[in-house]
Amino acid sequence: MAQRAIDIGVSATALVVTAPVMAGVAAAVAANLGRPVLFRQQRPGLHGRPFTLVKFRTMRDVDERRGLVTDADRLTGLGRALRSTSLDELPTLWNVLRGDMSLVGPRPLLMQYLDLYSPDQARRHLVRPGVTGLAQVSGRNLLDWEERLALDVWYVDHRSLALNAKICLRTVLTLFRREGISAPGEATMPLFTGSPRAVAEADGDA
Repeated sequence: MAQRAIDIGVSATALVVTAPVMAGVAAAVAANLGRPVLFRQQRPGLHGRPFTLVKFRTMRDVDERRGLVTDADRLTGLGRALRSTSLDELPTLWNVLRGDMSLVGPRPLLMQYLDLYSPDQARRHLVRPGVTGLAQVSGRNLLDWEERLALDVWYVDHRSLALNAKICLRTVLTLFRREGISAPGEATMPLFTGSPRAVAEADGDA
């Protein structure tokens, strides 16, 4: 309950304070990428229940005729700048205010990953997903999937208000350093194709 009260207070205040910044980002996105300025996508939330994540757009639409297929092709210069500063994440404060997300928690990944997690990795959904999280301040997209998901589960098992405060402080430092924005050789992060451990467990049950 205490964390939810903090989420509501901080997200509501931040939405008001950053409104001029968001208006400027929205105008830049509209001029650079056109409308809509917001990216909306279904993501798994608490207990894997889907919700609509809202962020600023950073990529052009897929267009095979223009060669816009991969994330690297579609990501614009403005998009890279927004991602490096995390300004694209500002609208997710609305998700926090609504209760879809928390300020701190495992990042909400893709719905298609739900069937790929090992039983242990799936425990990342025992808490609300976060705007920032332990994996984001421990290497962000420089981590491989096994490391990233292990940190998510560790957070679930050890979460506390003190740990959340520490993660928020480390988030500020990470943003200033602009580290881990993308995985080596990737515009963002390679797709998760399943944990080797989960595959081994499935083979053992066959």
